[in-house]
Amino acid sequence: MKEILDIKRYTIIKIPIPESNNVNENLQWFGTALGLFSQRDKDKSCFRIFIELLKAAKENRFLSSDDIAKRAKLSRATVIHHLNKLMESGIISSVKNRYKLRESNLSYLIESLERDIHRSLENLKGVSKKLDLLLGLK
Repeated sequence: MKEILDIKRYTIIKIPIPESNNVNENLQWFGTALGLFSQRDKDKSCFRIFIELLKAAKENRFLSSDDIAKRAKLSRATVIHHLNKLMESGIISSVKNRYKLRESNLSYLIESLERDIHRSLENLKGVSKKLDLLLGLK
């Protein structure tokens, strides 16, 4: 039986919080702080996909990559590329090639990521103690 690895890559970037109440500016900050949006993404493709997923979350629906491509006015290949990145970061989930935010709102999403990161750090701590013993480090 083939083992399925659930690999996640969590990124947190410490950047100044916007002082305005502009929703788009704050959403851009949110995604950038999570390492989702980069300077290389000149047409803000990932941001546009994220927005479509947020809209779908309001209605508790999954979207296909074709739905997202049509709504965000992007190629399906671009959408698939960014969806894979969003899944790897633990932001979205997929069921039968349909996608949605991992949680019903952004606060729950951050709480869920926090639990995942805490578990990962606890695993690192346990293995580091074993390694210290094996390597004779004090």
